[in-house]
Amino acid sequence: MSVGRFQAGVAALIRRASDGQYLLLKRSEEKDYGPGTWECVTGRVDQGESLSAALHREVAEELGDETRVQVDWIIGTTHFYRGEPSLDAELLGVLFACTLTSTAPLRLSREHSASRWLSAEEALQEFPPGNWLHRAIRRAETLRALAPDALLDCFHQQGFEI
Repeated sequence: MSVGRFQAGVAALIRRASDGQYLLLKRSEEKDYGPGTWECVTGRVDQGESLSAALHREVAEELGDETRVQVDWIIGTTHFYRGEPSLDAELLGVLFACTLTSTAPLRLSREHSASRWLSAEEALQEFPPGNWLHRAIRRAETLRALAPDALLDCFHQQGFEI
Protein backbone atom coordinates (compact mmCIF):
# COMPACT_ATOMS: atom_id res chain seq x y z
CA MET A 1 0.00 0.00 0.00
CA SER A 2 1.28 3.48 -0.80
CA VAL A 3 1.84 6.32 1.64
CA GLY A 4 -1.36 8.32 1.92
CA ARG A 5 -2.22 11.96 2.12
CA PHE A 6 -4.62 13.12 4.81
CA GLN A 7 -5.41 15.94 7.20
CA ALA A 8 -5.01 15.76 10.96
CA GLY A 9 -7.64 17.09 13.31
CA VAL A 10 -8.25 17.63 17.00
CA ALA A 11 -11.38 17.82 19.11
CA ALA A 12 -11.79 19.14 22.66
CA LEU A 13 -14.69 17.71 24.66
CA ILE A 14 -14.83 20.40 27.34
CA ARG A 15 -16.28 19.71 30.78
CA ARG A 16 -17.04 22.33 33.40
CA ALA A 17 -15.69 21.09 36.75
CA SER A 18 -18.20 23.04 38.86
CA ASP A 19 -21.21 21.03 37.65
CA GLY A 20 -19.79 18.30 35.41
CA GLN A 21 -21.59 19.57 32.32
CA TYR A 22 -20.19 19.29 28.80
CA LEU A 23 -20.04 22.14 26.29
CA LEU A 24 -21.70 21.39 22.95
CA LEU A 25 -21.63 23.70 19.95
CA LYS A 26 -24.01 23.90 17.00
CA ARG A 27 -22.23 24.19 13.67
CA SER A 28 -23.21 27.23 11.64
CA GLU A 29 -25.57 26.64 8.72
CA GLU A 30 -22.88 28.14 6.46
CA LYS A 31 -20.38 25.35 7.22
CA ASP A 32 -19.40 23.17 4.27
CA TYR A 33 -19.53 19.96 6.33
CA GLY A 34 -22.23 19.04 8.85
CA PRO A 35 -24.09 22.36 8.96
CA GLY A 36 -26.49 22.61 11.90
CA THR A 37 -25.10 19.57 13.71
CA TRP A 38 -23.90 19.53 17.30
CA GLU A 39 -20.24 18.95 18.13
CA CYS A 40 -17.50 20.00 20.51
CA VAL A 41 -14.55 22.24 19.62
CA THR A 42 -12.97 20.74 16.50
CA GLY A 43 -10.41 21.80 13.97
CA ARG A 44 -7.56 20.85 11.72
CA VAL A 45 -3.90 20.74 12.66
CA ASP A 46 -1.75 23.21 10.73
CA GLN A 47 1.45 22.05 9.08
CA GLY A 48 4.28 22.08 11.65
CA GLU A 49 1.86 22.36 14.60
CA SER A 50 1.65 19.84 17.45
CA LEU A 51 -1.69 18.27 18.38
CA SER A 52 -1.60 20.07 21.73
CA ALA A 53 -0.88 23.47 20.15
CA ALA A 54 -3.67 22.90 17.61
CA LEU A 55 -6.14 22.04 20.36
CA HIS A 56 -5.42 25.20 22.36
CA ARG A 57 -5.48 27.34 19.19
CA GLU A 58 -8.86 25.90 18.17
CA VAL A 59 -10.31 26.50 21.65
CA ALA A 60 -9.21 30.16 21.48
CA GLU A 61 -10.49 30.58 17.90
CA GLU A 62 -13.90 29.01 18.55
CA LEU A 63 -14.59 30.20 22.11
CA GLY A 64 -12.57 33.40 22.51
CA ASP A 65 -8.94 34.26 23.19
CA GLU A 66 -9.43 34.23 26.96
CA THR A 67 -10.89 30.70 27.09
CA ARG A 68 -8.49 28.19 28.62
CA VAL A 69 -8.71 24.43 29.08
CA GLN A 70 -6.60 21.79 30.74
CA VAL A 71 -6.18 18.59 28.74
CA ASP A 72 -7.08 15.61 30.92
CA TRP A 73 -6.56 12.63 28.59
CA ILE A 74 -7.13 11.26 25.13
CA ILE A 75 -10.64 9.87 24.68
CA GLY A 76 -9.94 8.24 21.34
CA THR A 77 -9.09 8.59 17.68
CA THR A 78 -11.16 8.85 14.54
CA HIS A 79 -10.80 8.33 10.81
CA PHE A 80 -13.41 9.72 8.43
CA TYR A 81 -14.00 11.63 5.22
CA ARG A 82 -15.44 15.13 5.20
CA GLY A 83 -17.96 14.31 2.49
CA GLU A 84 -17.20 11.96 -0.39
CA PRO A 85 -13.96 9.95 0.00
CA SER A 86 -11.09 11.76 -1.70
CA LEU A 87 -7.48 12.71 -1.02
CA ASP A 88 -8.53 16.16 0.16
CA ALA A 89 -11.35 14.93 2.40
CA GLU A 90 -9.64 12.25 4.52
CA LEU A 91 -9.10 13.18 8.15
CA LEU A 92 -7.41 11.44 11.09
CA GLY A 93 -8.36 12.95 14.41
CA VAL A 94 -7.63 12.78 18.12
CA LEU A 95 -10.36 13.56 20.65
CA PHE A 96 -9.22 15.00 23.99
CA ALA A 97 -11.13 15.26 27.28
CA CYS A 98 -10.59 18.76 28.67
CA THR A 99 -11.61 20.75 31.72
CA LEU A 100 -12.50 24.43 31.43
CA THR A 101 -10.03 26.42 33.56
CA SER A 102 -10.97 30.01 32.70
CA THR A 103 -13.92 32.00 33.97
CA ALA A 104 -14.16 34.41 31.03
CA PRO A 105 -17.48 34.34 29.17
CA LEU A 106 -17.42 32.21 26.03
CA ARG A 107 -17.46 34.14 22.74
CA LEU A 108 -18.57 31.87 19.93
CA SER A 109 -16.91 32.35 16.58
CA ARG A 110 -18.92 32.46 13.37
CA GLU A 111 -18.26 28.72 13.01
CA HIS A 112 -21.06 28.05 15.52
CA SER A 113 -24.57 29.41 15.88
CA ALA A 114 -25.34 28.22 19.41
CA SER A 115 -23.87 26.58 22.49
CA ARG A 116 -25.25 24.70 25.44
CA TRP A 117 -24.03 22.91 28.52
CA LEU A 118 -25.45 19.43 29.16
CA SER A 119 -24.89 16.87 31.87
CA ALA A 120 -23.61 13.50 30.70
CA GLU A 121 -27.06 12.04 31.31
CA GLU A 122 -28.76 14.75 29.24
CA ALA A 123 -26.27 14.37 26.39
CA LEU A 124 -26.62 10.58 26.34
CA GLN A 125 -30.41 11.03 26.09
CA GLU A 126 -30.08 13.71 23.39
CA PHE A 127 -27.75 11.81 21.07
CA PRO A 128 -28.40 8.21 19.97
CA PRO A 129 -25.81 5.50 20.80
CA GLY A 130 -24.44 5.53 17.23
CA ASN A 131 -23.65 9.26 17.39
CA TRP A 132 -19.98 10.09 17.97
CA LEU A 133 -20.80 12.58 20.77
CA HIS A 134 -22.73 9.88 22.62
CA ARG A 135 -19.76 7.52 22.39
CA ALA A 136 -17.25 10.25 23.32
CA ILE A 137 -19.16 11.42 26.40
CA ARG A 138 -19.82 7.86 27.55
CA ARG A 139 -16.11 7.04 27.22
CA ALA A 140 -15.05 10.29 28.94
CA GLU A 141 -17.33 9.50 31.88
CA THR A 142 -15.97 5.95 32.11
CA LEU A 143 -12.36 7.17 32.04
CA ARG A 144 -13.14 9.83 34.64
CA ALA A 145 -14.62 7.19 36.95
CA LEU A 146 -11.82 4.65 36.51
CA ALA A 147 -8.61 6.65 36.02
CA PRO A 148 -6.45 7.02 39.12
CA ASP A 149 -5.61 10.57 40.21
CA ALA A 150 -1.89 9.82 39.72
CA LEU A 151 -2.48 9.18 36.01
CA LEU A 152 -4.40 12.43 35.59
CA ASP A 153 -1.64 14.30 37.47
CA CYS A 154 0.95 12.77 35.14
CA PHE A 155 -0.94 13.94 32.04
CA HIS A 156 -1.43 17.42 33.52
CA GLN A 157 2.27 17.76 34.29
CA GLN A 158 3.79 16.06 31.24
CA GLY A 159 1.15 16.46 28.56
CA PHE A 160 0.84 13.96 25.73
CA GLU A 161 3.70 14.88 23.40
CA ILE A 162 6.54 12.35 23.57
